Amino acid sequence: MSALGSTLHDSPSEAAAICPDIKRPMISILVSDLSETGTGRWGMESGDRPFVISKALRLAGYQTEILGLSNALPKEKNIEASLKLIHKQRGIGFWRSLYKLMTAPKGDILYAYKPKVGSFGTALLAKYLYRKPLVIDIDDWELSWHGGDNYCYTGDWQQLYRDLLKAEGALRNSDHPLYIQQMERLIKFADEVTTHNTFLQKRFGGRWLPNGKDIHLFNPDLFDAEACRQELGLSNYRVLMFPGAPRPYKGAEDILLALDILDEPDLKLVIVGGSPYDDYDAYLHRNWGHRLIQLPKTEYRKMPSRIAAAHILVVPQRDDPATRAQFPLKITDGMAMAKPVLATRVGDIPKILGDAGYLVEADSPKALADSIRHIFANYDEALTRGTQARLRCQDHFSVEHMSEILSDIFRSQKLLSSAIK
Repeated sequence: MSALGSTLHDSPSEAAAICPDIKRPMISILVSDLSETGTGRWGMESGDRPFVISKALRLAGYQTEILGLSNALPKEKNIEASLKLIHKQRGIGFWRSLYKLMTAPKGDILYAYKPKVGSFGTALLAKYLYRKPLVIDIDDWELSWHGGDNYCYTGDWQQLYRDLLKAEGALRNSDHPLYIQQMERLIKFADEVTTHNTFLQKRFGGRWLPNGKDIHLFNPDLFDAEACRQELGLSNYRVLMFPGAPRPYKGAEDILLALDILDEPDLKLVIVGGSPYDDYDAYLHRNWGHRLIQLPKTEYRKMPSRIAAAHILVVPQRDDPATRAQFPLKITDGMAMAKPVLATRVGDIPKILGDAGYLVEADSPKALADSIRHIFANYDEALTRGTQARLRCQDHFSVEHMSEILSDIFRSQKLLSSAIK
């Protein structure tokens, strides 16, 4: 059985019973980029992983703080955990920013988000300087965007000089793949690792920690689907919803090609938000404008009302190294809202969805078209599967379940012996 599969079926760990009355340590969560172009782009009460981890830890009775670099203050600062933003300076000043971040944590345990210089690298220095245990959370294979294991910095000494010392030198970017590659090699020095899928767990080890969904916020009983569609001007359509930023590897094009095959005017792909990275949205509109409706970026707390408007939530990931290492948050958006979910067999998606949705092979618009046709022809059955999906989300992918796993991890003797002086 896979690591994920065993986690879904294990009985509660005995680790939670260790020292039940001991004072729980404070945990400092370090994030490399908390600006509006980074992890802070959706606001502090978003579903982004550092904030969900903080919420799950607080639910387990831990005090937390979130610290990170930022070019500017995010719009939302309403979060129960202590939040510390450190101005991210450019050039040589960046290292002063890292020093401030390294010396700022008050926690007994450091929890670094992603193997990046601004989070894990900083936390690793703090671990040895201040003798604090360190946990790293890995929710993406960052190096996959740069060729994965085939990546190699190819510059000669002159290029290295320019990349390091020129004002716009590539190596002045702390997220340069050369640094990420080195950070991955240092993961073995963390005291514990958490990841959210089988691919990452096999690569980096550690404990499986799902992306927990707030099932109280994402509650279908709070919304009338037809009223939500009417509010968004979608009443005349059968809505296939894709919440989030479309990218080529996420398969939005495959859904649009499937709609070309079906050629039914009332079928629309509705994208909530858009790509902040390039002009990919414009490319989709140029080629499939008649099949596509794009809603503006929506704050996290309003996302359930958008999901409620969907007839089907689509997660058409293509088979790619990047997608195999991902846990697509939109899949649990749909599950929590009891929507029929149509997804592809990529990475851990089949294990997340189980029998509570519809799965087809990746990179196949025809398979997607056939499944869309089947779902609408048997929509009562699809709604039943949606109900099952919500129950599965409650049991395995809720913030509460995430909290139980984190409690096991942070009450282990390995971390307690180092954190409690």
